[in-house]
Amino acid sequence: MGKIIAIANQKGGVGKTTTSVNLSAALAAKGKKVLVIDTDPQGNTTSGFGIEKNELDNTIYELMLSECSIKECILNDVIPGVSVIPSNVNLAATEIELIGVDRKEFILKREIEWVKDSYDYIMIDCPPSLNFLTINSMTTADSVLVPIQCEYYALEGLSQLIHTINLVKERLNPDLAMEGVLFTMYDSRTNLSLQVVENVKSHLNEKVFTTVIPRNIRLAEAPSYGMPINMYDAKSAGAEAYLSLAEEIIHNKLSYDDDDI
Repeated sequence: MGKIIAIANQKGGVGKTTTSVNLSAALAAKGKKVLVIDTDPQGNTTSGFGIEKNELDNTIYELMLSECSIKECILNDVIPGVSVIPSNVNLAATEIELIGVDRKEFILKREIEWVKDSYDYIMIDCPPSLNFLTINSMTTADSVLVPIQCEYYALEGLSQLIHTINLVKERLNPDLAMEGVLFTMYDSRTNLSLQVVENVKSHLNEKVFTTVIPRNIRLAEAPSYGMPINMYDAKSAGAEAYLSLAEEIIHNKLSYDDDDI
């Protein structure tokens, strides 16, 4: 059974999409079968895999409105080991179109049930807001991974996100867990990055990943070529960091599975 991880932070520009694309590719490089679901109307994760998002017949928008089946909107093996449910700007209208629909928080969860046994990991890239799409993603997920940029305001908004996660857990998905907090855009040359990491660790009871994602020019360039970092520049610091994160995620799942035995 696939583990479902929602990658969420209502703050934009924290490396959420970068993590969705590159962690998925790193897991696939380690032999895992991965499905990536883009629930952000900006569709940047879709573009990050080189998919032309505005030329698609079936996306997550059509899936949420029951206009296609989940198998009809999966783009298989966009890179080896990674399949994608794409998104585009049409998705922004979903919340309005579903006004009055009962149990709409569970739409994605119901659809994922059809395919989740076919994958080792299902990664959901959430929009940068705590809206209906994020709630759907968290209701579907087993755990939430929270990327945080190494900057002065890193803790701002994190308490609101954790409050939302706890509300979803209380009312919609009692099994939802915290996968961990991931530091992104880390610059070892500055004291600020180090201070932010120590500050968050001291204020947070949640798990913090050992891996930190460095500020890396190759990571920033890769999306414009429609490639994950391990295909664009496998020897870069960014590629190595996401492979290290993939190892941690796999280890987390093994520990989680052992706890269930």
